[in-house]
Amino acid sequence: MITIGLTGSIGMGKSTTAELFAQEGVAVCDSDAVVHKLYEEEAAPLIEDAFPGTTEAGRVNREKLGQILRQNPANFAKLEQLVHPLVRSKQDEFVERERQNGSEFALLDIPLLFETGAEKRVDVIVVISCASDIQRQRVLSRPGMSEEKFQMILARQMPDEEKRKRADFIIDTGRGLEDARVQVQAVLVALRTRRDGKV
Repeated sequence: MITIGLTGSIGMGKSTTAELFAQEGVAVCDSDAVVHKLYEEEAAPLIEDAFPGTTEAGRVNREKLGQILRQNPANFAKLEQLVHPLVRSKQDEFVERERQNGSEFALLDIPLLFETGAEKRVDVIVVISCASDIQRQRVLSRPGMSEEKFQMILARQMPDEEKRKRADFIIDTGRGLEDARVQVQAVLVALRTRRDGKV
């Protein structure tokens, strides 16, 4: 089984591309979805202990937590120390489950793949990218997004240029959905070819 690490900065089209892989039959573990679930379950009491007043009825209130994080950027590291080990455990369970199922591929969709050292846990890295003006337009059109928020998120992410240098494959989402689908299919063909020793 080949484990694929999928990453990309905010607004690059990572979630959409992960869905394209899923449509090709690839098992996908969405790290953002894992975090959402953890915020409703085992992570909630840990976060409440670290950031009192951020949970309601046993679930994390993401808006309240976001306000606290924005007040002090150092709180991001504190939160990540709590949440990342839980997320990693869920990802490991997913990979092992797919291995047991005899899956051809298992894809981990990890926004902060390089920033958290997760590249060491995958076989190949696919970076999702597009032109910076397209990225900016996509992000600022999101509800509740501001220039300040956008810059804060970018500051926590490795620059796109550096991610591209470290990628095994780059998928450019700037030319539309069908073009991205063709690129996804090409990546899977290349991985099968490599695995089967045809290169």
